Amino acid sequence: MSVAREVNRAQQMREKARHLTEAAERTSDPEQRRRLQEKARKLQEQSERPDGMPV
Repeated sequence: MSVAREVNRAQQMREKARHLTEAAERTSDPEQRRRLQEKARKLQEQSERPDGMPV
């Protein structure tokens, strides 16, 4: 994968993580909040890995 494509993919993953975090802040269901926060955390971590591989 090209460097530009990897950078774009990482940016998209961080954007998705940000949206999930915002959704978690808006929900009143504690379990749904936890799931959204966990998914956002995993996406953020994955976007920071050089190879983009899942954690």
